[in-house]
Amino acid sequence: MPEKCSNDVGSFLQRAHEAQTRRLGGWLQVSRQFENQGLLPSSPLTKALAYIRNRRSGLEVFLTDPDVPIDTNHLERALRAIPMGHRVWMFCWTELGAKHIGTVQSLIVTCRLHGIDPYDYLVDVLQRVGQHPAADVHLLTPMLWKTHFAASPLRSDLYTIGK
Repeated sequence: MPEKCSNDVGSFLQRAHEAQTRRLGGWLQVSRQFENQGLLPSSPLTKALAYIRNRRSGLEVFLTDPDVPIDTNHLERALRAIPMGHRVWMFCWTELGAKHIGTVQSLIVTCRLHGIDPYDYLVDVLQRVGQHPAADVHLLTPMLWKTHFAASPLRSDLYTIGK
């Protein structure tokens, strides 16, 4: 997680970001028809501005919740720490393979951010998923797994051999 600012600096940044965000939101509301200003609907700028306007409430969460960072740089840095197999993974054979690699990398980084050993988590969840009720599948996400199952995770047979 990004480091927290002191209260004085944090409140100053909060006010500054809020003012700029409100001005941008007001401008986007006034400029609803970007085409009237000479921008084509297929223009990347028009698409970006429409994205901001349509998702404004979600993009402004950081203004009301101090635990939500303004950016996700800390998450991107965490993902870069996973070696990419010396360019081998760039060729995942299929788009589906690339999506699966992304999912596994995301799970590993999420485990690390929550202080969970990714190996213990994956071994436990892969054994538990077949017998776990589908209605409670949300309990297998890393954050909830830590509170419900981390104290006594399921282990593989290889765990006892090494001991």
